[in-house]
Amino acid sequence: MELNQLTAHELLDKLRSKQVASGQILDSLYARIEAVEPKVKAYARFKPGNTQANGLAGLLPVTVKDNICTEGLNTECCSKILCGFRPPYDATVISKLKKSGNAIFPLKANMDEFAFGSSTENSSFGPTHNPWNLECVPGGSSGGSAAAVASDEAIWALGSDTGGSIRQPASFCGVVGLKPTYGRVSRFGLIAFASSLDQIGPITKDVEDAAILARIISGYDPNDSTSVNQDLPDYTDSLGKDIKGVKIGIPKEYFIEGLDPEVKLVIEEAIKKLESLGAVSKQVSLPHTQYAVPVYYIVATAEASSNLARFDGVQYGYRAKSDSLIQMYKKTRAEGFGEEAKRRIILGTFALSHGYYDAYYLRALKVRTLIKNDFDAVFKDFDCIITPTSPTPAFKIGEKTADPLQMYLSDIYTISVNLAGIPAISIPCGFSKSGLPIGLQIMAKPFNEGMLFRLAHAFEQSTQWHKVKPRL
Repeated sequence: MELNQLTAHELLDKLRSKQVASGQILDSLYARIEAVEPKVKAYARFKPGNTQANGLAGLLPVTVKDNICTEGLNTECCSKILCGFRPPYDATVISKLKKSGNAIFPLKANMDEFAFGSSTENSSFGPTHNPWNLECVPGGSSGGSAAAVASDEAIWALGSDTGGSIRQPASFCGVVGLKPTYGRVSRFGLIAFASSLDQIGPITKDVEDAAILARIISGYDPNDSTSVNQDLPDYTDSLGKDIKGVKIGIPKEYFIEGLDPEVKLVIEEAIKKLESLGAVSKQVSLPHTQYAVPVYYIVATAEASSNLARFDGVQYGYRAKSDSLIQMYKKTRAEGFGEEAKRRIILGTFALSHGYYDAYYLRALKVRTLIKNDFDAVFKDFDCIITPTSPTPAFKIGEKTADPLQMYLSDIYTISVNLAGIPAISIPCGFSKSGLPIGLQIMAKPFNEGMLFRLAHAFEQSTQWHKVKPRL
C-alpha cells in the first residue's frame, strides 16, 4: 500500500517510529495528485507540475478548503470576485494546525463559490468529480476536500459546514465528516457565508483521524465572539468503548417519501448492526423537520446577503473597469459573482428588505427556535439520533443545476443540525447497487462530540465500509 493511502494515525505512528520521513509521504501524495487530479479536480488552481512546494515542513500535510484563510496562500472561495486574494493572516484553525506540528498543503480544495451549493458545480474553477463515478458530483460545498480524501489525494482535510457542507460530501464520497457543535471550533479566518450556522470541521478516511483532527482545531478563541469557553476533552478517549445501552432515537420524519429505497435499506441495516453491538433504538419525532429547508434558506441567504456586501471591488479581489464609482460597484458584482451566489444574495436581500423582515426573517428565526426545541426534547431521553446523511446517493453532474429547489433538497437531512447548533458526523455505511457510497448521520447533544466518536468508531470497527477504495 502506498503511503498516501494510509490514514493519518497510521502515518503518525510510522513517523514517530522513524519508519518513514515526512518527505516520503509528500512524494507519495504528489505522485497521486499528478496521476488522478486531472480526472477528479479536487483542488482549485491546480496545474500539472505545481504540486511541489518548497519549504513545506511538518508532520502531515492538511488539505484546506478555499474559504479558510491561510497567510500568503491564495484564498478565493472559488469565486472570481476574490481572485488573487492572499490573506495577511492565518485562520485560528490554521494556527492550531501549525502549532501541532502539521503542515498546510499548498493547494486549496475546490468548493462551491462562497460555499453556496450542494454539488461543487458552482466553482469558478469548474466542478469536482466524484472519485467513485466521475460522472457524478462529490457533494458540496466541501466537495473538493471530500473528493481529495476519498481519492487519496489528501491525508486528511478541513471543510466548512453551514447546512451539511461537510457531511453530505462525506456521504457522497464514502469518507468521514464531522460538523462540530456551534462555538466548539473558532470561525476566525473562515470567510463567512452565514455566521450563525458556519462551522469548520474535519473530513478524514476514518473515525480515529476525525477525532485527532477535531481535537487539534477545537477550543476557545477570544478572536471569535461565538467561541465557547468550555473544557475540551481528548476525543480519542471515546474510541474503542462499547456502546451497550446507548439510546438511539430514530426520527420518523426522516424516513418518509423522498428517501431513496436503497438508502433506506442500507440505513436500516446499519441500525441493526448498532443494535447487535448493544445499542437500543426507538422511534422518536422531530415535528418541525418539515420547516427546516425553508427556514434555512431564509436565515442563510439573509446572513449571506449581509456578509457578501463587503465584496465590492474597492479593497481587494476583482475590480471591473468603469467610468464611475457606482457603475464599478455594479459591474464588479455582476461579473465577479456566479449565478448561485447572485441568487442567494437577491433572496437574502429580499428577506431583509422593508416590509418583509417580519414576514420572513423574523418568523424564520422563531421557527428555528422550535426546531432546536425538538432536539432538546429528544435528547432528554436519548444519547443520540440517527438518520441518513442524504436522501439519495451522489447524482449526476448537471442533473439538478436547472432546478435549484431540487438541489436545495439534497441537504434536507443535514440542515436541522446547523439550525439547532448541535454536532453531527457522517460515516460510510454501505453502497448503492450502482456502487455509490451511502452515509449514516449521527447527531448528539451540544458539546457531546465524544458520543459521536464512540458510536461511529464502534460501528466502523464492526464493518469494512471505510476500507473500500474507489478505482481511478
